[in-house]
Parts: sequence; structure tokens; C-alpha cells
Amino acid sequence: MVAQVTSAASELVTPRVPWSYIAPLLILMVGGVVMLTVVSLVKGKLPKGVYAGYTVAVASAAFVWNVWLWHQVHNQSDAAKGPIAALRGALVIDGFSVFLVGLLCISVIGAALLADGYLRREGLDGPELYVLLLLSASGGGVMASAGDLIVLFVGLEILSIAAYVMAAMHSRRVSSQEAGIKYFVLGAFASAFLLYGIALTYGATGSTNLARIATYLSDTVITENGMLLAGMALLMAGFGFKVAAVPFHAWTPDVYQGSPSPVVAFMASGVKIGAFAGMLRVFVVTLGSQQNLWKPMVVGLAVASLVVGSVMAVVQTNVKRMMAYSSINHAGFILLGVEAATARGTSAALFYLGTYTFMVLGTFGVITVAGRRGDALHSLTDYQGLSRSRPVLALGFTVLLLAQAGTPFTGGFLAKLGVVSAAVDTHDYGLAVVAMVTAVISAFLYLRIIVSMYFGGGDHVGVPDAADAADAADAADVAGGAADPPIRIATGALITVSVAVVATLVIGIVPGFFSDMTRHATATLVTPEPGR
Repeated sequence: MVAQVTSAASELVTPRVPWSYIAPLLILMVGGVVMLTVVSLVKGKLPKGVYAGYTVAVASAAFVWNVWLWHQVHNQSDAAKGPIAALRGALVIDGFSVFLVGLLCISVIGAALLADGYLRREGLDGPELYVLLLLSASGGGVMASAGDLIVLFVGLEILSIAAYVMAAMHSRRVSSQEAGIKYFVLGAFASAFLLYGIALTYGATGSTNLARIATYLSDTVITENGMLLAGMALLMAGFGFKVAAVPFHAWTPDVYQGSPSPVVAFMASGVKIGAFAGMLRVFVVTLGSQQNLWKPMVVGLAVASLVVGSVMAVVQTNVKRMMAYSSINHAGFILLGVEAATARGTSAALFYLGTYTFMVLGTFGVITVAGRRGDALHSLTDYQGLSRSRPVLALGFTVLLLAQAGTPFTGGFLAKLGVVSAAVDTHDYGLAVVAMVTAVISAFLYLRIIVSMYFGGGDHVGVPDAADAADAADAADVAGGAADPPIRIATGALITVSVAVVATLVIGIVPGFFSDMTRHATATLVTPEPGR
């Protein structure tokens, strides 16, 4: 009996932890925990800017380590390097995950810089938002690196729960708390769909490990695929909610309008990065052999998102709601790359995600500043005359809006061109035509904002809707009764908008370096080795 126990124990293999490969995720997660612990032990408030500075430093450290890791996973000359399956296949560290974790770090840095001046302006300065930013980004990194469906779900929950709380952070605005509740309730349904999808996929394939699922599906002819098809549908619904694809988009306009603007900047960039990372790794990489089953679902989501996002955006009067529907339209474009299910399609989707990260951070940087104290002056008429009062800010906003419209010599043009070309390569001509038509419709949306900034009158015209009226009341309460407080540009917002504008133009004019990175950001399924 003792001999049998000893023999069994000798067969157990303790997984070796490749600390250097998972360090960026640990830096983000541990950095948030350390901040929370230190602040709880320190009496009194820390000097202004410490929380934001620490967050930027942590995210920058993770980004720098990620740069080193990029060279490690692409070093094919050394057998000890290259992509690996860490923790017995729980995480896969490859070019795909490293690239996306780098984007998440950029998203955290931009959101933290925006939050610094915003929280002080609103009288909410504290460490909570920064801690949640780091933890949420670590969850997105886990999703990008997940080699197992259960690990993917854990990463999704870390990403989402922190985002729910951040959406309701503005305690003085009823609309912010309402946004947090809506996001939480609908997000819980999405998580349930995803979890049921994981369960059905496990039932159909006998594993939750992505590499084993891919091997099983490529080696096995499934005669009864009802369970697998249902699992795919539920997984697609869960991811569809997180990327704000139609018909799972209902939460987006209200949550974008009610949430603090720096939080929306992270939601529109960081949350989308994590969600699309999971979608690409699960469907394109793992379930690629079954693409005839799931591609029609993606086509439906893409067409609906492109059409609804563009059409509904042009009828809005609130700029944050406009950007909410714009993000839905952008999600439709990225879905073109997912639907292609090719190496070029994945590269185009990553290029779009990277470019969109800079564009949306800069866009919501301007919105954060223009909202003024109370963060509620976002009606289209509130932006009238911005070119006269803040000409440099208006110019930066114009560049970012034109980039989102797909104007040549900007990153947005090449991003749209890339995903449409990927769709054409797979002979999805109808999908490409729909995308181009909706791009023209969306251009009208961005031109409306530009015209308002440069040619709008000084008087507010039009009748605000109920949500705008409620926001105006909140703004008056927070601002102490001042109807239109002056626009002040915080240093962090200035840095974020400036870098975003420069990056958008550089990617559009000299795209070679960034394009090469997205081509080399290959997602792989690495079979775990014993002890790893």
C-alpha cells in the first residue's frame, strides 16, 4: 500500500512557473494590490499625482518587460525560448498575447493620465480607480494569454468586475451609478452565457484546454454537432456583449454616457482588447477547423454592428452617446478580421485594435476636458465654439475624428482598409460593401462634431433629451450651480491627447513598423510540456 502511494506520488509533476514570461501580468496585478495595501496603511492623503504617477510607472514597467518578452518569444534560434505553454497549459505566452498585453498597458497609462486631473476636478481624488484599472488590465492580459477556457473565464471576470465598479465611481452623479448597475446586470447575463458555452464545449470535446480541443476537433469527425454548435453560440454571445456587438449592445450608449469619461476611455480600449483577444484565440485559433459553423454567426454580428452603429450614431445629440454607437461600428469592422479566419484577417484585426486604442484614448481625453466640472456638458451644442476657446484642443479632436472616419494619412484609414481587404480575400464581397457604405454614413457623424466646433454658434440650440437634462442637473450640482464652468486642460489629458494624435498620424503615414508587429503577433496553440 505504501509502495503504491509512493509510486503515485512520484508521478505527480509540479508545474514549473516561468516567472519571466508571466511577469507583465504579475506586475499589473501585484502593482494594484501593493497600492491598495500601502494606501490603507498610510495615515492621511498622499500628495497630488502620486496615485496616477504610480499607476503609470507600474504599467510602464509591465510594458518595458513586455518589449523584452517580445524578443524572447520570437527568438527561434534558442530552443529554450520562443512561445511556451506556461502553468501546464493554463497560459500561452506568444506574440499574440505579448502584443495585446502591451496595448493594455498603453490603455492603462492613457486612462490613468486622464483620471488624474479628472478626479481632482470632481473632488474624488483617491487610489480606488487606479487600483481597479491595474486589476482590470491584468484580467484582460489573462484573457489574451489564456490557454484554457476556465482561465479565460477567470480573466474575463477580473476584467469585468473592476470595470463595473469603475463605471459607478462618480458618487455625485446618479447617471454614473445607474450606468454601473446596468453594466453589472447585463454583464452578469453575458458571463452566464459564456460559462454555459464553456460547459457545452467541454461536453462536446472532453476538454477545456484550447490546444487539446483543437487537436480533438481536427482529428475527430463529429456526426452529432448540436452540443458543439450550441456551445459556440453561447460563447459568441458572451464575447459579443463584451465587444459591444449588435444585438448585445443595449448597455453601451447608457453606460458610455453615464460613466466617468476616463473610465469610458479604458472601457472602449482595454475592455475591447481583452474581449477580442479571447474571441480570436477561441474561434480563429482553437475552433478554426469548425469555421463553417461559427462564421455565419460572426457575419450576422458584423453586419448588424456596422449598420446599427453607423445609423444610430448620426441621430444622437450627445457626443458620448455618439462615440458609444461609433464604438459599435468599429467593433463591426474588427469583426471583419475575425470572420476572415485567416492570418491576414487576424493581423488586420490586431492592427485595427492597436490604432483604435490610440484614437479612442485621445478622443475621450478631449471629451474628459470638454465635459468640465460635473462631466455632463456633452451635448453637441456644448461643443460649439470650441475652436475659438481652445483651438489646439479642437484641432487635436478634429484629427482623431477624421482618423475614426477613415481619412487617408491616418491610422484609421489603414485599419479600415486592412479588415476590408481581409474580407475581400475570402470572397466576402457583400460584407466588404456593407462596411464601406457604413464608413461613409459614419463620416457624417464625425463631420457633425467638427462643424459644431468650428462653425456652430455660441448659443445653445435644440431641445436636450431627458438623459441630457439629468446630466445637466448633475453638472450644476457638482459645479456648485455654475452653468458653464471654464475649460481647463490638465497636464495628463494634454499628454494623452498629444501622444494619441501623433501616434495616429505616424501609423497612418509610416505604418511599416506597426504593421510588421501585427503580422508577427501570431497566436499559437502550444502543447504543455511536463513540468511547465
